[in-house]
Amino acid sequence: MLHFARWKIALIIVVVLGGIFTTLPNFFPASTVQSWPDFMPKRQIVLGLDLQGGAYLLYEVDKEDYKEKQFRQLVGNIRRALRENPRIGYTGLGIQGDGVQVRIRDNARFDEAEQRLVELVNPLNSGVFGGAAVNEFVLEPQGDGLFRMAFSEEGLDMRLASVVRQSIEVIRRRVDELGTTEPSIQRQGTDRILVEAPGESNPQRLKDIIGATAQLTFHLVSQEMSASQALQGRPPAGTMVVEGSDGQPYLLDENPLLTGEELQDASVAFDQQTNEPVVNFRFNTAGARVFADVTRANVGRPFAIVLDDEVITAPVIRQPITGGSGQISGSFTVDGANDLAVLLRAGALPARLDVVEERSVGPGLGQDSIDSGKVASIVAAAAVVIFMLAAYGQFGIIANLALASNVFLIFGVLTTLQATLTLPGIAGVVLTIGMAVDANVLIYERIREEARAGRSAIGSIDAGFSRALGTILDANITTLIVAVILFFIGSGPVKGFAVTLMIGIFTTVFSAFTISRFLISVWVKRKRPSKLPI
Repeated sequence: MLHFARWKIALIIVVVLGGIFTTLPNFFPASTVQSWPDFMPKRQIVLGLDLQGGAYLLYEVDKEDYKEKQFRQLVGNIRRALRENPRIGYTGLGIQGDGVQVRIRDNARFDEAEQRLVELVNPLNSGVFGGAAVNEFVLEPQGDGLFRMAFSEEGLDMRLASVVRQSIEVIRRRVDELGTTEPSIQRQGTDRILVEAPGESNPQRLKDIIGATAQLTFHLVSQEMSASQALQGRPPAGTMVVEGSDGQPYLLDENPLLTGEELQDASVAFDQQTNEPVVNFRFNTAGARVFADVTRANVGRPFAIVLDDEVITAPVIRQPITGGSGQISGSFTVDGANDLAVLLRAGALPARLDVVEERSVGPGLGQDSIDSGKVASIVAAAAVVIFMLAAYGQFGIIANLALASNVFLIFGVLTTLQATLTLPGIAGVVLTIGMAVDANVLIYERIREEARAGRSAIGSIDAGFSRALGTILDANITTLIVAVILFFIGSGPVKGFAVTLMIGIFTTVFSAFTISRFLISVWVKRKRPSKLPI
């Protein structure tokens, strides 16, 4: 147990020096580290929200808003299905309560209408693996020619789960576009999303960027009647009245010709004539083809660009636009144009998100937490060092050296992985210090027992390490299991604690059974002791 091959000695030295070398940048300001030569490490530990301040936002998916949008889309699908040749006459199509209703005029065609409408239930799960098939909607014949379609309970749950997943990806793209360092974006419960942005200096802008639905659609302006006439009476079927950013109403075709999903890129530019900020956009290949066809067939007609149910601009198509690109103008500020470009590049949220909880943590409070954590760590480390020196003498010095290398290894791994260090994470480091010493205590007490039983000094050391191994592994494996569970089930600060605890478990076992044993073997070779100093 006390013999080390040369390659093992070299490996131990490399690992320890690597931990010290990687941790080194954390002792200097970021400006100083960036001026170092390229061969020097420059990564520093990423501090969490509670240590460097920032924004904490908890969002909830607006179920009613999502259902209303899906119902509006369902109304359009029902209208198209019933207008197919041969057309089926209907009346009263619209959203009623928690569903969509339509009445068939001719009861003799009731079954034919049902066959067309049943195709709109939208299967989400075919049930091919033994589970029950799940449809998004249920079709309920009410009698007297009346049909009603509403969300199925399972279908709505599956849709909301999909909405949360999509929203997390969209939010992540938006936050990354802003350049926020190491944002934490994760699901909470069934319909909530937690966003933590450490170091964010403008929480309001972050909230505006995340909360904007950014559903971009392109519609032809209807020429059947004016928007004011539609507001006074009833808009023609297949049209809708949308208010513009300037307060002017527009009568638009209800079905969009293009959506933001066809966008490939969006960027900020300046109008050459007015020098005002504008947003240039470019469609993908399929979108460019549709855009060219639409503009070619509708020269002279206004073409409205709608963002989140508001007409941003409605220019007249002067000539076919075949390049697949366009421009959005609307008296933007530079920041406003940049934010719109960010939203368009990141994509639209599938549903509106409502802020449930909002907190802004100042950097001063974070610095207080860091200072408190430093004090706690120093006090804990000092107490442990003093105890080990008092209890085990020279072996206590070896344990303290192993403990110091253990701390460097923990922070080295955290720095290399760019894991976020939180206040509970500091607690995990302090706990790891105690666990590391505990391993050494078990080994040293086992060595004492072997010495009392009459073994030689070298035999006692060898037996102490080998026989304490099983106990220490058992204790650390059970702790590791708990840490893994905390990581996968917990969230936010709990995960931060679990990460540092898991890293500490591995470094503790390494420092106790490799570094301590190596240092003791070096001491044994130099001193050739006949009696143990503990």
